[in-house]
Amino acid sequence: MPTSPKLDDTATRERDFAHQRALMVERHIAARGIRDERVLQAMREVPRHLFLPPPMAAKAYGPGALPIGAKQTISQPFIVARMIEILELTGKEKVLEIGTGTGYQAVVLSKLCAKVFSIERINELALKASELFRQLKINNASVKVFDGTYGWSDQAPFDRIIVAAAAPQVPDPLVQQLTRTGRMVIPIGGDRNQRLALVTRVGTGVQIEDCGSADFVPLVGRFGWKE
Repeated sequence: MPTSPKLDDTATRERDFAHQRALMVERHIAARGIRDERVLQAMREVPRHLFLPPPMAAKAYGPGALPIGAKQTISQPFIVARMIEILELTGKEKVLEIGTGTGYQAVVLSKLCAKVFSIERINELALKASELFRQLKINNASVKVFDGTYGWSDQAPFDRIIVAAAAPQVPDPLVQQLTRTGRMVIPIGGDRNQRLALVTRVGTGVQIEDCGSADFVPLVGRFGWKE
């Protein structure tokens, strides 16, 4: 029985997007030094174009960050992979994400850990993320609208924390919600001078390791930048 032209068109489009994803991983992620095969495979699988406004979908698999509305962006593929690789996920972790956006990074994380709790301060973005979680049948990620600099205390502690916006310093509530052997990756700094930091707990203090330059929107909140 012949298939309809519409189904053929959809299948062709999906194959094209899958090809673009493979090229994205090869050219913009693996070629820049990302070695964790689990991370590379997750990014080959997640349909990044769905997390962008339709006019932006054609640019989804390029190297750059792109606007998602509400003056926010989806991070460039390399930095998503870099931050997740730094977390050193094994598949068993409970992860807190600050800055859901439309949910792309949360879905990548969902394939690499046990559970993702994600916080977004902008309601329209959180609603879009929830819708995409349902559409993609992601059952181990949840999102709430809140000031992410407070963390998610009733789900703490977390094995890993990933922050997708730049803070003036490491928010103390996030440190307190990290397990004793946990890892947090967070951009620190202002508009033109941000560094990616790996934060681990050492006794009652923290150890901060510089992981290179970064370029993120500001982390707005009680323990971040003020609006």
